[in-house]
Amino acid sequence: MTTVRTDVFKLGENFATLLGDEVKVGDMAPEFTSVVPGWGKVNPLQESKGKVIILSAVPSLDTDTCDRETRRFNEEAAKLGDDIVIYTISTDFPMAQKRWCGAAGVDKVKVVSDVVETDFGLKYGIVIKERRYLRRSVFIVGRDGKLTYVNYLPALSVEPDYDEVIAAAKKTLG
Repeated sequence: MTTVRTDVFKLGENFATLLGDEVKVGDMAPEFTSVVPGWGKVNPLQESKGKVIILSAVPSLDTDTCDRETRRFNEEAAKLGDDIVIYTISTDFPMAQKRWCGAAGVDKVKVVSDVVETDFGLKYGIVIKERRYLRRSVFIVGRDGKLTYVNYLPALSVEPDYDEVIAAAKKTLG
């Protein structure tokens, strides 16, 4: 049964309904599947096993804040070694994500979609029921599969502290 929380996060002046349980530092990162262009399924945690993984959840790449965030993480990814992988996850259709990445020149961040089953969103407690998209948040998964960083942003318009995220990923890398 999916947990329903109605007093945690606001859309404007009203509380939104969040589906799923929040995760915390020290938890094993929940495995999830997403879709990519062509509707193929991927499991980002298995695909990047043994690496430090940054999971950046955004509502839609077509919004200003999500656009800035994904472009910034793409810039950061270009500076990191192969042992840190960054995924951006949204509920945009995979073909729309591919089109956006091409237009934005985003090629270092792996962009995957949670549109079909919201598997990621439910397992990380970030599906906004009223809009069927994801609450902005960032998670870092260590090489051992445990969460080392969890940040649920207070509003959809608030960007993460990029320097903090990158520093935490490097610290996790060791």
